Amino acid sequence: MSRRSVSGSDRARQVLAQEAARIICEQGIEDYRLAKIKAAERLGMSEHGALPGNPEIEQAISEHLALFGRESHSSLLQTLRQSAISAMHLLTDYTPRLVGPVLNGTAGETSAVNLHVFADSPEQVAWTLDESRVLYRPFERRYKSRRNQTSRFAAFRFNHDDASIEATVFPFDGIRQAPISPIDGKPMQRADLRAVRALVDC
Repeated sequence: MSRRSVSGSDRARQVLAQEAARIICEQGIEDYRLAKIKAAERLGMSEHGALPGNPEIEQAISEHLALFGRESHSSLLQTLRQSAISAMHLLTDYTPRLVGPVLNGTAGETSAVNLHVFADSPEQVAWTLDESRVLYRPFERRYKSRRNQTSRFAAFRFNHDDASIEATVFPFDGIRQAPISPIDGKPMQRADLRAVRALVDC
């Protein structure tokens, strides 16, 4: 294969990654594959070709946010992380951990604050929310806990401190092993309350 064709392929992947990043940031789509397919359709490219990997999409998201809203994005991250701290206080009995875009800095206007909490049962978390008079909606989230093994977890979605919070409930021993990230295939990064406070204060 010639250098020109390799370069062209790389350029196509870059352009598609940038368009997917724009779709994710502007439309609040969380499914990277869906965003890539939409981007390919918009650009008139085949979705069956060499689509950019999820790490490439995440990098493009970071670049998009830095280019089109550096100060406003920084302010948004601070606000969302402060909301995360408040929600973590609310769920302090369940050893909350912050995960996802609010932690890694790729959150947009429509991003939720994603928390992992740990309890004997989801009903315990629901009881805490009820006691705090928090209106919530239960839902189910799927995570890959091992290679090619997907598990289902109960989760709760609610508004708190002007942010959308999504708290996924794991068993107590789930704190020892984070689920697999759909971005890079590695264990998801988790941050405790102290680490989140450090992000806000830095």
